[in-house]
Amino acid sequence: MPQHSAIPVLSEEVREALAARRPVVALESTILAHGLPRPRNLQVGEELEALVRARGAVPATVAVLDGVPYAGLDKAQLERVAGDDAVRKLGHRDLPAALATGASGATTVSATAFLAARAGLRVFATGGLGGVHREWTATQDESADLALLARTRITVVCAGVKSILDVPATLQRLETLGVTVLGYGTDRFPGFYLRSSGEPVDWTVDSPRQVAAVMAAQDSLGGPDSAILVANPVAAEEQLDPELHDRVLAEALAAAGSAGITGQAVTPFLLSYLVRATGGASLEANLAAVRGNVRLAAGIAAAWAQPR
Repeated sequence: MPQHSAIPVLSEEVREALAARRPVVALESTILAHGLPRPRNLQVGEELEALVRARGAVPATVAVLDGVPYAGLDKAQLERVAGDDAVRKLGHRDLPAALATGASGATTVSATAFLAARAGLRVFATGGLGGVHREWTATQDESADLALLARTRITVVCAGVKSILDVPATLQRLETLGVTVLGYGTDRFPGFYLRSSGEPVDWTVDSPRQVAAVMAAQDSLGGPDSAILVANPVAAEEQLDPELHDRVLAEALAAAGSAGITGQAVTPFLLSYLVRATGGASLEANLAAVRGNVRLAAGIAAAWAQPR
């Protein structure tokens, strides 16, 4: 039987940073392959890596290429992820098949978190998490992100969960799964495109050093491997107008119901509807949130790299 390594190949930059205990930030690749139009997707990928470097950390964009997982991509690999139509979308459940068949794929939150943790990385920046879908009692539709994060020791900086989801149910699920949720400078859980979903969070932190202290306390407790979510709201001046958001989301949900959209097709349908109906404003709010999360993640990684 052929042998396949589940430990990602590290770029030279990432390998040297880890060996020297310098800060590293994992980045997902689905935003490049499936989340943005070309050529903007590549521009955003390069911009996010530059933001990490500008704050003294090393970016480790995660992807699978020809059946090999990578943490840290060179320029040609980043361009391939952004430009190759054959690049698939990989959740963590898809990784065994991708490695065995030599497939190439961009990694979602769950696959990125899994591979980053396997590579020894502790901080990961993304946009918004998946979660419990609306009408869960009928569909039983829940993102694989949640269960994977319940058993993966990594700190994820996000702008909450996508507002098209059932936010209260998602927070309840995270509590049940034992995933720590920290509001960064806020006592309200962010709403992805919006600064606040209206739902409270139990714990608030105000600095990267405080987040690193929570990470250290988690390690010292020796409990189950699970993630820490740092819920970082988008800047007030960059959020989507709340009234526009609520109106368009209601329209999108009604349109999905009328069209009989179900299952995995619901999320891309709703997100695409929001982009069109807001004239691209939802996409800009999304990218603003990602940039803010990347900056914060670099600060947390730097604090974590300090001697403890």
